[in-house]
Amino acid sequence: MRWVESGDVRLAVFEEGDPARPTVLLLHGYPDTHRVWDEVAALLRDRFHVVRYDVRGAGRSSAPRDRRAYGFDRLIGDLSAVLDSVGKPRVHLVGHDWGSLQGWEAVARPETRDRVASFTSFGGPGLRQLAHFARHGRRRDVAAQLAKAWYIGAFLIPVLPELAWGAIMPRAVGRTLRRGDGVRPRPGHPAETLVEDGRNGLWLYRRNMRGALRGDGRDPRVDVPVQVIESSRDAFVSGAVLAAAGQWTPRLWHRKVAAGHWIHRSRPEVVAGMVGEFAAHVDGAAPARALRRARAGEGGKMFADRLVVVTGAGSGIGLATARAFAAHGAEVVCADIDADAAARAAGAIAKDLGGTAHAVQVDVANIDQMEDFSQKIISDYGVPDIVVNNAGIAVAGSFFDHTVDDWRRIIDVNLWGVIHGCRLFGAAMIERGEGGHIVNIASLAAFAPSRLLPAYSTSKAAVKMLSDCLRAELAGHGIGVSAVCPGFISTPIASNTAYVGADLRDQAVRGLARRGYPPERVAAHILRAVHRNQAVVPVNLEGRIGYALSRISPRVMRGLARLSGSRGNSQIAR
Repeated sequence: MRWVESGDVRLAVFEEGDPARPTVLLLHGYPDTHRVWDEVAALLRDRFHVVRYDVRGAGRSSAPRDRRAYGFDRLIGDLSAVLDSVGKPRVHLVGHDWGSLQGWEAVARPETRDRVASFTSFGGPGLRQLAHFARHGRRRDVAAQLAKAWYIGAFLIPVLPELAWGAIMPRAVGRTLRRGDGVRPRPGHPAETLVEDGRNGLWLYRRNMRGALRGDGRDPRVDVPVQVIESSRDAFVSGAVLAAAGQWTPRLWHRKVAAGHWIHRSRPEVVAGMVGEFAAHVDGAAPARALRRARAGEGGKMFADRLVVVTGAGSGIGLATARAFAAHGAEVVCADIDADAAARAAGAIAKDLGGTAHAVQVDVANIDQMEDFSQKIISDYGVPDIVVNNAGIAVAGSFFDHTVDDWRRIIDVNLWGVIHGCRLFGAAMIERGEGGHIVNIASLAAFAPSRLLPAYSTSKAAVKMLSDCLRAELAGHGIGVSAVCPGFISTPIASNTAYVGADLRDQAVRGLARRGYPPERVAAHILRAVHRNQAVVPVNLEGRIGYALSRISPRVMRGLARLSGSRGNSQIAR
């Protein structure tokens, strides 16, 4: 720690890491101190020179003699003094909450903007940008942001806020941390000086917020590369005001994380990763896939720069799905138990569509192979954005003609294969922190019982229920889960099915061929389910009718199940 003088204020400045490395300057918000960045700084200091300081009136920094000396002119003067002490021509600026407001102001002012190589903002827009949004944004979006910022009006009231900081506010801060971000107070945050910091920091609002929404005509545009990190559960900032940032800077990267206001406490590894990726890219490194995807204003295909893993991609619905994602810009991993089929699928994507695809052989029922598969994909290409658990098999015949091995194999592939894909890739999506989507291919059989498909129907019903359970758990992480339930589709599944008892292969193959519903139409439903984050997607007429009847009258579905196959099992072809 060292002291930096700025007018009548002494600023406590803290440095970590090698000063020869690029500098990242972290600005804290209200009512925090530099200690709120402890976790993030620890993750950055091996790669960067990390600088933090307590703003005037917070933590170990002194407060100005005149309580009105909290205007932006003074705050930017403090930042300039710290930059002078660092001695670097340019730094990577990162701001949260009021630190973000200061950062937006700094990159808009001539005296500081050229000293900032990049700016990462989260937890607050700039006041110039907020004023522009208030005047020109949609009324309901403006109203939503004003509702989130209700506390500002309270802070402008004389005396009462100071009294509140001596009574209820410290407990309120701790409660907000626990409820909104799932983290507990720890030594250093909230700081021991919280009450005094809270009282001093009220003047940030009183000196800068009065009339802020009316604006002062200053240009809100900035030309510094800006990365906006949006916390989806931020109680104080709406997504609409952050999404509007694209009209203020031509070089904007907008990233979303399922987190609360204090994301640097709840997800420090995510914040540090994003800051490091952005700073490295601005300094000349090739952009990571997530950064390419986050670039605002870049026209492109719907799934451009997404990594999609499709199991069972060698034929049928899996092949059609892999090709559909590739046609919409995704990089696709075509996985199949048949290595040649996977290679043909990937090769055709490259040849026919000019896309990027990779072929991998894997048995989804084998946990060792799936673990190796998931680790290799993540190591070689990154965490998938979308996973389609499609691989499946079928056994047709009566319950008593099914052997134990029939049941074991179909559950291993149809259910355990989906479980493995969800568990291995879903955990990686959670750790990455930028959302994602999992698609599990179930079937009409998931809600339409049949005498002819007891094992298959059981496995697909389990896949649908697993999807519903997982959707509830992953929603808080910004990860969607869809169960896609096709009816009868013209795919090779009938010819690949194992028939026990009566051999109905020829009838089944002819029946599905006559149905004439191609797998490409199922693929279109899958892409739509991901785009719209749909929970359950029944596909084609019989799929929709079956799903509706299962909800309206399960008794009718049970009656149909008794009728199916009642005449010598020949009904399977119908």
